[in-house]
This record gives sequence, C-alpha cells and structure tokens, in this order.
Amino acid sequence: MSDLAAVKAALKVQRIETPSWGYGNSGTRFKVFTQPGVPRDPYEKLADAAQVHAATGVAPQVSLHIPWDRVDDYGRLAQYADGLGVRIGAINANVFQDDEYKLGSVTNADSAVRRKAVDHLLECVDVMDATGSRDLKLWFSDGTNYPGQDDVVTRQGRLSEALTEVYARLGEEQRILLEYKLFEPAFYTMDVPDWGTAYAHCLKLGHKAQVVVDTGHHAPGTNIEFIVALLLAEGRLGGFDFNSRFYADDDLMVGSADPFQLFRILHEVVKNGGFDEAAGVAFMLDQCHNIEAKIPAVIRSVMNVQEATAKALVVDLDALRAAQQAGDVLGANAVLMDAYNTDVRPLLAEVRAEQGLDPDPVAAYRATGWAERTAAERVGGTQAGWGA
Repeated sequence: MSDLAAVKAALKVQRIETPSWGYGNSGTRFKVFTQPGVPRDPYEKLADAAQVHAATGVAPQVSLHIPWDRVDDYGRLAQYADGLGVRIGAINANVFQDDEYKLGSVTNADSAVRRKAVDHLLECVDVMDATGSRDLKLWFSDGTNYPGQDDVVTRQGRLSEALTEVYARLGEEQRILLEYKLFEPAFYTMDVPDWGTAYAHCLKLGHKAQVVVDTGHHAPGTNIEFIVALLLAEGRLGGFDFNSRFYADDDLMVGSADPFQLFRILHEVVKNGGFDEAAGVAFMLDQCHNIEAKIPAVIRSVMNVQEATAKALVVDLDALRAAQQAGDVLGANAVLMDAYNTDVRPLLAEVRAEQGLDPDPVAAYRATGWAERTAAERVGGTQAGWGA
C-alpha cells in the first residue's frame, strides 16, 4: 500500500487492545514490585486504560483476567468502561494458580479437578455474556515435567473434551482464542506447546475456535511471521498477544527487543488481509511492566505497534511482487528494507493531529497529571497484581 491517503486511513482505524493486568503490580519469580498509584480494583484499571486510549486514540478495548478482575456486577463494570470511552475486550481464564492445578487443569488425571477447571471456563463465558465480550482467551499451563509422568495422548483427549464442552456454550458471535506456549511452567511437555497443536484443536472444534499468537512463546529463531501468514491464509488467526523477548517469555514491551521482527509480522498481516474487519484479528498486548511506569509503558507499546504497522503499510507491494516474480532476490529484500528504514514518526504525528490528538502521546499523558493524582489518591487498600 503506497497511497498516502490509504495509509493514513488504515492507521486511523487501527485498534490495539490493552491488558488489565498490565496496569497492576508485576515482577519476576523472585519479586513482585510495587509502584505508587497502581490500581486497586478493575474499575481503577479501566480508568488507567482510558488514559492510554485518550492519549493514543487507538486503544479502546481492555482485556480482563478472571478471577483477577472478578466483580459482583459485570454489567455495571461494562457500563463504567463505556462511560470512560473504552469497552471490555477479551476475557482471559485462569486455571493455573490454584493448588489443585499442580498436575494440570483440564488435562489433570483427577476428574474433580478437571470439572473445577471447566466450570471456571464456563464462568468466563458468563462474564462474556454480561460484558458483551467476543473473545474467550485460553492459555493452559498444563503439561508434565518428567518422561512417563502421564500419557500424552490421554491428556490430549481430556483437553479436547473440555474444549468441546466450552465451545458448545459459546454464543453465536463469541469465539475461543486458543493460545500455545513452548514451555513453562511444564518443562518436558506442554499440552498446547505450539501453533500446530492449537490449530488441530481449533479445526476439530469449528469455525468459532481460532489460534492466538503470543510473540514470546516460541523457540529461539522461530519464524513467527510464517506462522502468522499460514494461519491467516487458513482463516484461523484469531489474534495476537504482543510482547517482546530476549530469552524466553519475557513479556517486555512489544517492539523493544526486535522491532524488525514486529515489522515482518505486521507485513504479513497487511499483505494477507489481516487488518480487514472481516478477518476478525484481535491485536492485543500481553505484557508485564515490572520496573517501568505502567501507563507510559503501555502507551509506548501501542506506539511501537503503530510504527511497525505504518512501515508495513508503506511497503510497495507491486514492486515487491514484481521482484519476486523476476527472481530478484536482492531487489525483493530491498523493497522490504526500504519500508522498514522509513521514518514513519512524522506520518504518525500528522495522523494524530488530524484526529485531534497530541502528536506525542507520552507527553500528552504526562501533561494530564494523572500519575501524580492517582499516586496521591490511591492510598490504602490492596494494589492489584498477579493474584488480585
């Protein structure tokens, strides 16, 4: 796409979903760090998310994590979000923190544990009904640490049985987004370790089950853009969990470790129609801001996705295809590199100005005084984090 007006139009309708847990306290396996002004409940998380949307104009949806974001009245929570100018996005289930899940949740050998896990997944569909959410995002920590610990095929059967029950509960416009992860917390086998396993289960379930690609959940050197392109071509790419990694599932700000990879991924999205509304791809962040200020980090992450998207949009696809057809290896690569090396920041500043936004979203947020105000007001109570 080389037409400037078309590029601007595409950028103006882009939507990036932010995670409620990204506004809470987080850390490493060794320490969870606190910060002043961190939200104490889902309502305050939504208020922070609204600041990100106000500054960027492209982040109107907020993912929830249940039970971290459990409330008595989800309809009221959705109304509160609407009053802030945002809305509830994906509902993320949690079947990995209870003691009973030590040996697995939906794949556990104990039928009572499996029942508890499935009941929670069904509860999450109830939350979707109450909030108007479209997506149920499922990540399972289930797996084994030792050869012989459990039977791999039997565990896959248990997983399929659980997914089938939850799938049958979905509304007509709702869907399952099935996530995968190469390792952690299980280290010998994960029950959903890769995109192929997730894809196979989605095919078995039906058209309302799609794969979500977390950019931090792959082995070093994995060609993530190939996975994205193939899933798009098959109509099974449900969404992204954007983050960055240096070593494993680091959950760093998207685009901070390998911005060229992010560009390559979004190039495949653009080229294969992934930004079309009919494709239904959800562009979500899944990050933990352990040592950096949370709202500015989320804003910067949104901006990183915008910049990579803008570069993907300015790729001269006609020139690229011509070079590919001619077998011009260097010429084809040069087309991509020209787009990647383009400084799109002035373009994005112009797009924001045309939308009535400050060209510098981070500066716009800081000028509101929100950080200072919430640090003074959010005193007492328990700050939100990985368990609340």
